[in-house]
Amino acid sequence: MISIQSGAALAKGLFPVVGAAGVTALRVGFSALILLAVWRPWRRGPERGEVGATVLYGAALGLMNLLFYLALRTIPLGIAVAIEFTGPLAVALAGSRRTLDFAWIGLAVLGLGLLLPLGDTASLDPTGAALALAAGLCWAGYIVFGQRAGRSGGGRAVSLGMLVAALVVAPVGLAEGGADLFTPATLATGLVIAVLSSALPYSLEMFALTRLPRPAFGVLMSLEPAVAAVAALALLGERLTLLQVAAIGCIVAASAGITVASRRSVKIPPDTGSST
Repeated sequence: MISIQSGAALAKGLFPVVGAAGVTALRVGFSALILLAVWRPWRRGPERGEVGATVLYGAALGLMNLLFYLALRTIPLGIAVAIEFTGPLAVALAGSRRTLDFAWIGLAVLGLGLLLPLGDTASLDPTGAALALAAGLCWAGYIVFGQRAGRSGGGRAVSLGMLVAALVVAPVGLAEGGADLFTPATLATGLVIAVLSSALPYSLEMFALTRLPRPAFGVLMSLEPAVAAVAALALLGERLTLLQVAAIGCIVAASAGITVASRRSVKIPPDTGSST
């Protein structure tokens, strides 16, 4: 999450050069190349049922990145992250069965609500908000399909999924960025964004997806707005208000609570070594 938010700050600065779709194409394209080189998924053929899950996972991944960057053109980063979290929270809610689970999710929702500047919602661009919400729906699909794809091996799944994501976003990115995508400075910045925002964090998330219950993963990811707020303070000089500090406390408590509850009630599958 720290890596993703650092990459997001860098990516937004590149929007005036190649557009949001162009930055997405650079991010996902370089990430695919890096992950393919590291994991070399062609060393064995696809297993039964693996292709469909990987394609759905990759499509959700590509659309999630594209829609989120498109939303960032017109609404602030913190608000976009908070709206996008409707996706993983919905996944967590769908997988909950006990009253205590709903209590932790309610606390996370409260924290997200406190992070939103509710008094300024009238000034939010409706198109940007809708794009962030659509990115959240894709995030939910990323969690669901990522777990299925990851059963064949985390590194293999994330590299093939990123390749599918690159194929999904490349036409849109090329149409918007054009020849400016291929200047040395733009390519170098795109490579850094890819490492920070996709290659490293998505690999780590794939390992988490295959080892955590779905509700626990979904609510743990609700730390993202809190990390975004801290990154904004560190990288952009944006100071936190007391209300934002309270919101972060709610989210951290909810994440810790759902994790402890899930570890007690669900046996986490052991590492089978399939990722090596």
